[in-house]
Amino acid sequence: MPKLKTRKAAAKRFRATGSGKIMRRKAGKNHLLEHKTSNKKRKMSNMAVVNERDEENVRLMLPYL
Repeated sequence: MPKLKTRKAAAKRFRATGSGKIMRRKAGKNHLLEHKTSNKKRKMSNMAVVNERDEENVRLMLPYL
């Protein structure tokens, strides 16, 4: 059986935890940060778990994750 290709754009955006969950970055931390509170910016720095409805699509993009 041929090797499966990984979507490289997805590989740069997602990581797997030890238990197999997929983690992602939170949106909104790139620009226009002046008016955002420190509290909001700090919470955006944390990783988040990918929603279970999106997880199947991410796993198809990353067959060897």
